[in-house]
Formats: sequence, C-alpha cells, structure tokens
Amino acid sequence: MISQLTQAQAQQYVLDDPVRTHLSAEYRTTEGRQMWALYEDKYAVADEPSDVPLAIICVAYTNAVPKNETELHWYSSASGSGAISTTTAVFYTVWSYSKGAGQTIVNTVAEHIRNTRPEVSRWVTLSPLTEMAERFHLKNGARFVDRYPTDQTFEYTHRLLEPNKREAPALDSATAAKR
Repeated sequence: MISQLTQAQAQQYVLDDPVRTHLSAEYRTTEGRQMWALYEDKYAVADEPSDVPLAIICVAYTNAVPKNETELHWYSSASGSGAISTTTAVFYTVWSYSKGAGQTIVNTVAEHIRNTRPEVSRWVTLSPLTEMAERFHLKNGARFVDRYPTDQTFEYTHRLLEPNKREAPALDSATAAKR
C-alpha cells in the first residue's frame, strides 16, 4: 500500500535519504512535489501490518526533464503554482528499508500517477552519478537518457505501453479522502 506523506510525516524520514539529505521535508511536499511511502498491505493476514515504511520515493511534477536540482526546483515550483501544465513525473530520490521495496515503490507510484494524473505522459528520474543508481534503473526497465555534471536521467516507458491490467494501488484513508 502506498501513502502520500504530509510534511510532518516526511520530516521523520528525510535524513534517511542516502542521496539528497539536504532537501527538507517542506521542499519535498510543496510546490509540485510529493513524497510517498510504501507500507505492508494493511489487510495482510499473516501478521499485524507495520507502520514502518518499506521504501520512500520523492516525485516532482514538471513540463520538462531537469538536468539538475536547480532545474528540478524551477520546473516543479512553476508546476505547483499552476504557471505551467504538468506533463512529466520526475522521481528524484528513492530509498528502501527492505530488499526489493525500491522497485515496488517505483512501479506502484508510477502506476498510481498514471491512474490519477492523465496529463502526465513521461516518467523520468533525476539520479545521482553512481553505478548503483544506473544499475537500479536499467535493471527495472528504464532507458538511459543523458548524463550531466551532477546527475543523470533515465526514462520509464515499459509500464505505460499497455493498458493498465492491474487494479489501482491501495491508498490509505487520509490520502483517499484528499481525492
């Protein structure tokens, strides 16, 4: 189950981000940006579900592919203010507390965006210049777009080529109430 985090909820996890610890919870949850957490399915039968996230992802909505954090800020701020139309979801950081949860949250949030934001037609990353980031995205079906002085970008297209065959991911009641 995924849940969009509030600024207060985000605050407790931002220092766990292995790449962008300098970005505040306020930054991640305002002006065209969201922070999502992946949790155990609340309807699991075997054990009591945990309130501890399995993975976290941050998404910015833009109308272009940013080359660095400065462009990410400009583009998502313009999107959040309504100054531009949003066409691109940019995953700019993801981390996992459980093996395999990083891949699950990327795919689940991408599918949720696809189901709830029809104006978004591109899913890209703004990733650090590390082998680990490159391996992660390529292993999960993204294609390499470009490398810049401080970041690199990948694009996910494989999830969007066929009509959605799965149900929309479950949302917690607070997030569902916002819709």
